[in-house]
Amino acid sequence: MQDIRDLTSVLRSKTPIVVIETYEEYRVIELLKRVSSVLYQPIFSWSITQGLQRVDRHVGVQKFNTDPTDILGHIKSTQKQGIYVLCDYHPFVDNEPKNVRLLKEIALEYDSLKHTIVLVSHAFDIPPEIKRYCAHFRLSLPSETQLEHLIYEEVELLRSQGMTLTVDDEAVSKLATNLRGLTYDDARRIIHRAIAEDGAISHSDIDSVNDAKFKLLDMNGVLQFEYDTSDFSEIAGLHNLKQWLKQRTPSVANANIADKPKGIMLLGVQGSGKSLAAKAVAGVWQRPLLRLDMAGLYNKYIGETEKNLRNALDMADLMSPCVLWIDEIEKGLGSSNSDEGTSTRILGTLLTWMSERKSDVFLVATANNIQALPPELMRKGRMDEIFFVDLPDSEIRKAIFLIHCQRRGLEITSLNLSQLAQYSKGFSGAEIEQAVISAIYTASTFNRPVDQALLVEELTKTRPLSVVMGEKLTALREWARNRTVNAHK
Repeated sequence: MQDIRDLTSVLRSKTPIVVIETYEEYRVIELLKRVSSVLYQPIFSWSITQGLQRVDRHVGVQKFNTDPTDILGHIKSTQKQGIYVLCDYHPFVDNEPKNVRLLKEIALEYDSLKHTIVLVSHAFDIPPEIKRYCAHFRLSLPSETQLEHLIYEEVELLRSQGMTLTVDDEAVSKLATNLRGLTYDDARRIIHRAIAEDGAISHSDIDSVNDAKFKLLDMNGVLQFEYDTSDFSEIAGLHNLKQWLKQRTPSVANANIADKPKGIMLLGVQGSGKSLAAKAVAGVWQRPLLRLDMAGLYNKYIGETEKNLRNALDMADLMSPCVLWIDEIEKGLGSSNSDEGTSTRILGTLLTWMSERKSDVFLVATANNIQALPPELMRKGRMDEIFFVDLPDSEIRKAIFLIHCQRRGLEITSLNLSQLAQYSKGFSGAEIEQAVISAIYTASTFNRPVDQALLVEELTKTRPLSVVMGEKLTALREWARNRTVNAHK
């Protein structure tokens, strides 16, 4: 009903051209049919394949009116007022000055002709010549309650066709939440596919629904859907971070709580497990994980980089509730004198979104060099906390060896984990994992078992980053000592 009231108001405002960017063409026409009964105006629809036809009553199709230029000439010449819906007309405006001029003349003669043109396309770049005569209208998206009804409608439809279905009401509610941001048509197609695949609606459908939703909202590689979320049982250490997240889990799960956690910054040594921690946040909270590629945002044309970021953040809002992971954020926001102010504009766009967003998007930003980041990014209210992921201590190194050896099927009982932890002092988690992998390759080459001696040999051959970049790492740890929360303890 709200769409009908709003669209009626727009059409009564004497705006000559209304632009509706949507894939739901049939829904627009159905809305206009209902509006026509209020405005007492005939509704016509045009496409290049069908020509012109009246849609508020049954009248024959004018097949001769398929030419994009001729249809504008017909509208301009007819004296009977009406609403003309031009479907997918956008290709006939780009580099077509005659069509642009005809649209402008129809708009200029609105007071005498009373014709309203409704341009319906998936996207429409309005030429500057007619921009001041246009109004944009956006169809509303279904609410969670409406999506739940949609799911049950699809269930009843399939049952009426003889399909036996199992429905988990709790899963229906969760699916409705995850379908937010989609149109009615897209949501119905995804629901139908999820039900038809296994004859049920269950929690196992959530991942496939999130995947299908993300593909519909394609971002051409700038924003990626991460399938491989983790669990904190797969990560050694990070006790403070785990406790922080555990304390906030009830509020994250409660849709009625207003002051939800907004985000965290994970600062630390390369290979210390920041990326794993970001994946684990999504896994623990059972939310889809989106990864924003800061390098993929950049475009040589002025303004396009900021547009890419706005589109990515809009998609994150549509995918909410979700976790948005910005990896190595300093590479995209570090100030530069050679980028013509792009990094500054990106920062402004991101800060505005962080402060004003209403959607349930939890931000996880990871960084290796926090001093390259602007201070306004880290203030409270934008980030809830800054955690420093330091090099693992002896006990954590033992746990890391245990995880990676078990994952690769190595015999643990024959290994002295305490000795391995001693030899791996100064190693990051990633460096320990690579030492285990190297030992497996060496054992395979020389046809010998992966034993204590081989693992120690690999460790002694490795020069960890804490040695190679010792001065920079010492400075980073010193900076973080009194400015951040240690993620491990």
